[in-house]
Amino acid sequence: MLTLLRLFVLSFLLALPARAQILTPEEMLAYVPPPFGLGEALNDKGLYRVVNSGGTPAGYAFTTQPYAALPGFAGAPVNALVVLDGAGTFVTVRVLHHNEPIFISGMGEGPFRAFFEQYAGKSIWAPMSIGTPYGGADQGSSLVHLDGITKATASVRIAHESIMAAAHAVAREHMQGRVTAPAARPDFDHEEALNWNDLVAQGLASHLRVTNAEIDAAFSGTRWAYSDPAAQADPEGLYLDLWLLDVTPPALARAALDQGTIEQMTRFRGVAPTDEFLLLIDAGRHGLVSESFVRNTAPDQIRAEQGGLPVALRDADFLVDLAPGVPDGTAMILRTDRRLGFNPAEPFTLIVDSVREHGFITPEIGRVELELAHQTDERFFLHEKIITPLPPWAETLYSRQPDLIVLALGLGALIWALGARMNHFAGWRHFTPARLLILAVMIGFVGFWGQGQLSIVTPLGALRTALEGGSYMFLIYDPFSLMVWVAAILGFVLWGRGLFCGWLCPFGALQEFAHHLGRALRLPRIEPNGSWDRRLKKLKYIALAGLVGLVGFAPEQIDSAAEVEPFKTAITVFFMREWYFVAYAAFWLVLGMVLFKGFCRYLCPLGAVMAIGGLLRGRDWIARRPECGSPCQLCRIKCNYGAIAKNGRIDYSECFQCLDCVAIHDNEKRCVPLVLAARKAGRAAPTSASQPQEAPVCAASPAAVS
Repeated sequence: MLTLLRLFVLSFLLALPARAQILTPEEMLAYVPPPFGLGEALNDKGLYRVVNSGGTPAGYAFTTQPYAALPGFAGAPVNALVVLDGAGTFVTVRVLHHNEPIFISGMGEGPFRAFFEQYAGKSIWAPMSIGTPYGGADQGSSLVHLDGITKATASVRIAHESIMAAAHAVAREHMQGRVTAPAARPDFDHEEALNWNDLVAQGLASHLRVTNAEIDAAFSGTRWAYSDPAAQADPEGLYLDLWLLDVTPPALARAALDQGTIEQMTRFRGVAPTDEFLLLIDAGRHGLVSESFVRNTAPDQIRAEQGGLPVALRDADFLVDLAPGVPDGTAMILRTDRRLGFNPAEPFTLIVDSVREHGFITPEIGRVELELAHQTDERFFLHEKIITPLPPWAETLYSRQPDLIVLALGLGALIWALGARMNHFAGWRHFTPARLLILAVMIGFVGFWGQGQLSIVTPLGALRTALEGGSYMFLIYDPFSLMVWVAAILGFVLWGRGLFCGWLCPFGALQEFAHHLGRALRLPRIEPNGSWDRRLKKLKYIALAGLVGLVGFAPEQIDSAAEVEPFKTAITVFFMREWYFVAYAAFWLVLGMVLFKGFCRYLCPLGAVMAIGGLLRGRDWIARRPECGSPCQLCRIKCNYGAIAKNGRIDYSECFQCLDCVAIHDNEKRCVPLVLAARKAGRAAPTSASQPQEAPVCAASPAAVS
């Protein structure tokens, strides 16, 4: 019956299908901040157009789950609401739904919601990195860093990857190339001696020269052909004599402007560091602006385009004085913000409107566009290094590299000691202090520091992922715990539950220290009799079966039901949570002072999973003799876990690999069959002054030794 109950948890096949959370227009509108509004739905994935106050398309609103359903640690995706503007910048990001155990009933929702607030104002194409307590943000790079959350690094990485994957999917489908990489910025440390002639010779100053005859030709054949008498009167005269130069780079500014104008730009740049300044000089009769132009506004006769998109130009309102050698003319400095998409190192086109009127009372307006192409050499700019962010698993590995190295060495040494050197290790005279030291390291380094306490939540998440056909990528977001899992699974195959439950579980180690404290305080010891012990050991399989059932029928209850484990309270959040969770965890530790590792033996659902390894292991790794069980009962009496039957057989599903029976088996002073063999050989059993000799009697059969 017990075996069937164990195998039931491995054969569960029913699960509810995953359903992406898609908001209705009314629900979505509640998250779109003013002055934006919500436009029409664009697909069946819950993507909506965002519009500005005038109804013009201004961005997109969507939830992440339909686009990037990356499972979290409970197997369910983190679903976030994202609003992007038309340039691919996050307007707002809000968490809608998640099943991350650490936030549901551990640290609370506050830190998780605060993490999402960091995205506002950041570009979806900027490389981002999650700063963590284990590996801080790199300084001096172009990476955008988001503050991580202590004890929840894996959860925020999963959330971050969901947000970015969904945002990039929307951009690829609907932004049609309107979002570009970060713009180049001026190199203010670039030193180069230049004069105006150098600027002209190197193409750094672009020139557009249009005569009156040429502008007449542009209007030829239209009703405005003869609407400019001044052009007909002086065909060879200059209609437009325009120079264009980017004066933001200091070397170019010094070649074209006097020091007073440069100082004006420097002061202005202190207020607007992302502005780019364009110098225009016109010596023709067209002029740069009309008579109705208002300073510090967009020019009314000049505009610019880059990559087919308009460039927002505005008068910088400077008093412009030119450097010696610069052509005379009306000078004006326009500014544009690089954050709005202008890249000064890329080609762009300045467009000058030539306007004519036909008629007197209500004249008809004719327009010809005069274009001046320009590009400033890249040597005057710094380009944001295009950084391909590391995959989440690689980034996490890098940030926790020291911890992982120490953990790998420690686990390797422990597995070697418990495998190839098990008998020597168990017989070492310092075995008990060494075991306690290892357990202390598990509590401090693996548990509290490394957050490597394994939980039933992970196997349940993996089961849910398998049933729903999801991805197991969530496992690699916490390589520290994953390494502990690898060791536990190796132990599962080789020894059953022993390696994890007896050596790798921080909460199990806490219980063992609680038991030692109880012994030091001389508290009474509670030990259920054999029949009750067998009944109580079935509880953990019932708990596991109930949790597995919830995966299929009520997955939203998994996080609450998994609180049957006190691991999160005692290890993950170090008792910093609601009092009833603290009381529950403290109960098991206090009980452990009188009942040896009661939670591990009787209720732990993860222990039930590991106990299955006792059925599947490939070998009996604890040596036995024919006399074990009949007549000798010493190992059974000494086993604190009740894992040895009266006939001497080891119940590997309940064995915690404490190695006490291994030490007895190999000790000629303690193992009764060895003592009897020595007496029959006519020699006394060895004695030791430093270690009292165990009485060579069989507890269940005193007459066996005479």
